[in-house]
Amino acid sequence: MKRFFIYIALLICGFSTISAREVYVLNDNWKFFFTEENSSDNAREITLPHTWNAEAATNASLYCQTTANYQHSLQIPAEWRGKRLFLRFGGVQSVADIFVNGHHAGNHHGGYTAFAVEITDLVSYGYNNSLLVVVSNAMRNDVLPTSTEDNAYGGIYRDVELIVTEQTTISPLYYGTEGVMIHQTEVAKERVAGYVDIALAGRKESTCLVNIDFVAPDGYVSLSKSVKTKLDGKLFSLPFTIENPELWSPAQPRLYKVRVTVGNDMVEVTTGFRKIEVDAETKLTINGRRIRIHGVTLHHDQASVGNALTKREYNSDIALVRELGANAIHSATAPHAQYLYDECDRLGILAWVDVPFTRSPFFSDIAYYATERFEENGIEQLHEIVLQNINHPSVAMWGIFSMLRGNAKPQLNYIRMLNNTAKQLDASRPTVALSNQDGDINFITDLIVWHQATGWSKGAISDLDLWQGALRNNWGHLRQGVCYGDDFSGQAETPNRALEQKQLLFHEGYTRLIDEGLFWGVWVNSMFDFGSLRHACGQRTTGLVDVTHRERKDIFHLYKSLWNRRTPTLHIVSKDRGVRTCDKHSITVFSSVGRPTMTINGDTVACENVARTVYRTDTLTLKGINDIKVSVGDKSDEMTLTIGSYPKR
Repeated sequence: MKRFFIYIALLICGFSTISAREVYVLNDNWKFFFTEENSSDNAREITLPHTWNAEAATNASLYCQTTANYQHSLQIPAEWRGKRLFLRFGGVQSVADIFVNGHHAGNHHGGYTAFAVEITDLVSYGYNNSLLVVVSNAMRNDVLPTSTEDNAYGGIYRDVELIVTEQTTISPLYYGTEGVMIHQTEVAKERVAGYVDIALAGRKESTCLVNIDFVAPDGYVSLSKSVKTKLDGKLFSLPFTIENPELWSPAQPRLYKVRVTVGNDMVEVTTGFRKIEVDAETKLTINGRRIRIHGVTLHHDQASVGNALTKREYNSDIALVRELGANAIHSATAPHAQYLYDECDRLGILAWVDVPFTRSPFFSDIAYYATERFEENGIEQLHEIVLQNINHPSVAMWGIFSMLRGNAKPQLNYIRMLNNTAKQLDASRPTVALSNQDGDINFITDLIVWHQATGWSKGAISDLDLWQGALRNNWGHLRQGVCYGDDFSGQAETPNRALEQKQLLFHEGYTRLIDEGLFWGVWVNSMFDFGSLRHACGQRTTGLVDVTHRERKDIFHLYKSLWNRRTPTLHIVSKDRGVRTCDKHSITVFSSVGRPTMTINGDTVACENVARTVYRTDTLTLKGINDIKVSVGDKSDEMTLTIGSYPKR
């Protein structure tokens, strides 16, 4: 698909007739103003992706929940008469209404999924047309999530596309998908079988010819089929079988291209074939081979851009995940942009994608409203999440709920409804939930992940042994994982050294005591600090990396030493604290290359191995300026530690 800014494209093609699908990215030349301004006279010129809360991740006082207007001008050539025109929005937070030339074209309720509207009958061909998108990020009791720590930044924060097709087309209106969804029913090294669902739409023809090609990773067409079908408004399902396929796995992420052609319209999607299972011994396997999950949670923002993440931000985030050595991500609350999962497909990173049915740690919050509109919105968003991401082989599981409290029957019935719907839409992936509660709520999804906070806001880290023993004795039949790293206490905290030191000791204890053999996956929550107006400092500061997504904390290097098998780690802890007032210190080093040799001012100091990759000295009395160096083979690290008073400002 050619992607050009619409005005440039029209100049190039000289307003000639389009003979096939064309896609134009409409990210430039938008005007923005708040509805409360009552007029567009002072509208700002902006470029998408955009949010009006871009700075709120680092300055909570700038956060605003309101309604805003986005205006754009569409020059529609006369030669497009007889075509069909669609607008596809990658993400608008949280409620959007679309108007073309003053006529309502459609709306969408949900801030994390794509959607499309048809504008064929609303435009004036050969003229300039007005596009208005009214966006609200206000919390509502009929749009999930109704309880969350994540900021709802608002805005048109992902790309907008104008899609021009023939009358008979592969429709982008089907739950915001590309109209082609690949279902796998049998996966083995000898053969892959399944069916392709195609959303066909036509205004004139009653039948059409559907052509489908499966292009193998080596570029050769491994399967080609042509079938004539009726245009009856229903999904068209085409079965397929591929002999001796190249299977996708994290170690070998082999990808197929699937091209579907209907007349002059063509859509190409990328997918991969793999079988995901979790056996009775809580081992997760891909194509029969065990995968030990070391995952991190990703939220939806970054300093200076809020939720308006582009490929550049996603690329830097993925680079840090890979540097850490994690092999899986958890898209907390709801899905990220498609680009993130495209990269996970390509790089072999597994993904757990949530439905926005979650609860924050604040007791006054209500996560579940027993109303018809609430439940319908959750089901609608679940359809969008599953069907928009079903082609991604990296997406390994659907998250049904997160951190819900209580076992009230209506809530449990709704969870069962969500779980059953996910299984009906896609039987090839397990469902999962994140829980910190006892009771029936833990026995609905295929997998359960325990959120553990012992040793942070309650109890001692050593209590983990008792908890794991109880799991083994009483719940060993559950297919369970564990997630830790964020206390969810709801207490206000300020980003400071004491919190970071407490966080480091917490993670160090967990990495020492967690029995990975008991769990199919271990998840660290979270990878990055993220904006949260719900907390006094305006952030959740328990990530491995700060909210700028650049400053790696010491605990980042702890997990890198444990998980990254490609790049050796040798890191002195607290190097950024070069001036200290206390004269008694214990120096900690993270090393994945064995016991380090440490010298302080040229004198060798012994380091004890206190955990798998953690080495620590006895308490030392230091004075003045101290040059600390560690080395193992050709790896080295160093710092200067000055004992004295902090310089006066």
